[in-house]
Amino acid sequence: MSPPDAPRPARARRSPLAALSSWLERHVQTLVSSLGKLVRQPFATVLTIGVIGLGLALPACLHLVVVNASAVTAGIGKTVQLSVYLKLPMTAEQASKVRQGIAARDDVAEARLVTPEEGLKEFESLSGFGDALGALEGNPLPYVVTLRPAELFDSPEAVDTLADELRTLPEVEIVQADTEWVRRLDAILDALEQVVRVAALLLGAGVVAIAGNTIRLDINSRREEIEVIKLVGGSNAFVRRPFLYSGVWYGLGGGLLAWLMVATAVGMLAGPIERVAALYASTFRLQGLDSRAILVLVGGGAVLGWIGSWVTATYHLRRIEPTA
Repeated sequence: MSPPDAPRPARARRSPLAALSSWLERHVQTLVSSLGKLVRQPFATVLTIGVIGLGLALPACLHLVVVNASAVTAGIGKTVQLSVYLKLPMTAEQASKVRQGIAARDDVAEARLVTPEEGLKEFESLSGFGDALGALEGNPLPYVVTLRPAELFDSPEAVDTLADELRTLPEVEIVQADTEWVRRLDAILDALEQVVRVAALLLGAGVVAIAGNTIRLDINSRREEIEVIKLVGGSNAFVRRPFLYSGVWYGLGGGLLAWLMVATAVGMLAGPIERVAALYASTFRLQGLDSRAILVLVGGGAVLGWIGSWVTATYHLRRIEPTA
């Protein structure tokens, strides 16, 4: 035994780079071994990944419904039209000046002047009262300026603001702006987006529960092994690590499966939908998931799997203690 005042041997200190390398090596080993364990039980693994994939595919499909509905209605604002009825009496020169003033506004894309004669002909063709209108002594219709809002000013609120400002013009009698159908369409799209959020939240919680329950069964089947590891000094964090990576693999596999399901559905529906669109002289094409949505789907699946495994493993591993 060395005397008390003998110097103790100094511990070898590892460099930060060596410590990081060792940490990464341990995690890579655990990552690969957890994948190998899942491969060795293919039926249970495929079943879990399949359920997670179905849970992730549903909100992804709902997201595509909203995306494609928005694409269909993207140019709908171009059909919004306002009719500005000018006061009587008014000459053609005065009406032309009013049209030019309206067309010069930044929030107006185009403005067209409809003469009383043109308005009367259109009314005759649409109403079928040509003989009765011929009995009139004069043309009772006023000049009308029909205009289309500019692209950045075609929202219902902007159209209402434009209509209110046009009503203040001294030459204007009535302004008609039918934007209720645009409001209804926007409300429907907003409701669909909210449905997607709620579905994603609920099904995301379901994915967490599925991953967590699978990890719970795995922990129970390896209870004796866990007790031995703890008996020789293994910490909860060390024991939990392979279960966390298993959860990540489950979620990652489910996300990839969901992507495959959605891509298959889009491929099956693209042709029939394009044929229907062609019958309406439309060039609409069904959109699939873009790169950002794919990243969110696959990465989100991995994160949800990790969360489910972490919560379950943390709870159950604290309740397992080695017995002497």
